[in-house]
Amino acid sequence: MTNVASNPDPRTTDPRTTDSRTVNPWAALSALCVGFFLIMMDTTIVTIAIPGMIEGLDADLNQITWVHSVYLLTYAVPLLVAGRLGDRFGRKPVFMAGMAVFTAASLWCGLSGSAEMLMAARAVQGVGAALMAPQTMAFVTTLFPPQRRGAALGVWGAVAGLATTAGPLLGGFLTGSAGWEWIFLVNVPIGLVGLAMAARLLPGGQPRNHRRFDLLGTLLSGLGLFAVVFGLQNGQHYAWGTVVGPLDVATVIAAGVVLLGVFLLWQRFNPREPLMPLSLFGRRHFATSAFAAAAIGFAVTGLYLPLTLFMQDVMELTPQEAGLLMVPIAVSSGLAGPLAGSLSDRVPGKWVVLGGFLVFAAGLGLIVLAMDAHAGVLPTAGALFLAGIGTGLAFAPMANVATGSLPVEVIGAGAGMYNAIRQVGCVIGAAAVGVLMQAQIVEFPDDLGRAAATTLLLPVAALLVGAAACLLMPSGGAQKEKAQTAPDPAQTAPDRNSRETSGNSLNSDLEKVG
Repeated sequence: MTNVASNPDPRTTDPRTTDSRTVNPWAALSALCVGFFLIMMDTTIVTIAIPGMIEGLDADLNQITWVHSVYLLTYAVPLLVAGRLGDRFGRKPVFMAGMAVFTAASLWCGLSGSAEMLMAARAVQGVGAALMAPQTMAFVTTLFPPQRRGAALGVWGAVAGLATTAGPLLGGFLTGSAGWEWIFLVNVPIGLVGLAMAARLLPGGQPRNHRRFDLLGTLLSGLGLFAVVFGLQNGQHYAWGTVVGPLDVATVIAAGVVLLGVFLLWQRFNPREPLMPLSLFGRRHFATSAFAAAAIGFAVTGLYLPLTLFMQDVMELTPQEAGLLMVPIAVSSGLAGPLAGSLSDRVPGKWVVLGGFLVFAAGLGLIVLAMDAHAGVLPTAGALFLAGIGTGLAFAPMANVATGSLPVEVIGAGAGMYNAIRQVGCVIGAAAVGVLMQAQIVEFPDDLGRAAATTLLLPVAALLVGAAACLLMPSGGAQKEKAQTAPDPAQTAPDRNSRETSGNSLNSDLEKVG
């Protein structure tokens, strides 16, 4: 029997090996985390630079809000396709292609001289992010066995929480010291290092499923989501009236909702292979976790616009000082994430996730009170520290609950769906908070603190809805469901016979799948 570690057939190559090397899953995770950190950081890093970008690009608030939202939009829409691309062409090459696109687009962003050019560059950057994101989650699920997956996803979730909270921190220092362009240019050297790490550390030769692509589903979901986000975000800009010709804002939003409804019907009756396998929503672990992920995505992206404007315009902090005030939420999120991931291996993940949602909501509630009272730095920092604990507790176990029970043949699709649903929450959260913030500024032009506090109640409401979804999660833990998973690398015997036995077992499993 040929040693599986040296078998060149990509359909029978052990996913933990590349050529004749045994892959260290934790080293591979470090390469994935570099890319995931970049794409999650760029979901929030723009918010701290909004005042500087408005001045430097001679733009208005609506244009700069679109610089933020267009990235979230082009990140969200291709995620379902990107998950399937990883299944079909291999997760390593798709991840590296995404990293290359993201890095090149970051350079373009930093060199942009107008708001329109920056929007175009951010759109391309979002496509690169979409190619990377589902591969990171799918890699974790296949590299680590169930009993260690919670800890690995804890690191993955901690990176997500740390990156989204570190974005404003790093953005504040870069904007204040070097200019807003550097919030994008800083990605270039990090991206190049990430590419080198991915080439060296990620395993190749994952099993590939030659699935069809749902082009109609991709078109329907993209157009529908774009119409909804465009209508929400530009409603205030167009005074909720005519957009162009006979179209008004309400018509655009309604058209988007109809297109998304048609998309779901097409997914239900598509006779071939749908873009979004609705059967996954029959798994209560996945369905409830995906809904909760959308809620926390809404809250995380919705937090920073009112908070940034409050800190810089009401508290009169410089970008560097505002970034420094973000340290507590970044630190507490980074500390809570790995602990929460490990804890979810021992107790039902739903309770860890639920605790995270409630703590996050409490932290945002305290921030609202601080805004209403025009409180100083210390009360705001304390509230941010509490909010960071909540994000760290929620992110990692939620991913573990969602994907821990998925069969290996649908991991790519499941990871793409989970990330897409979370990003849809991010997109709608950014758009909804942006339009509400603009409306509140119009209503309270002389009291930005009140406008920001009122706006921040919307993310709090989203977190409470997400907490309700957590209560519907099964208590048994997804890791107890029957699933096809990778063996524990630590328990794999080093001799040839053991590797051959593992290869026979893997080949048999793949024959059942294919």
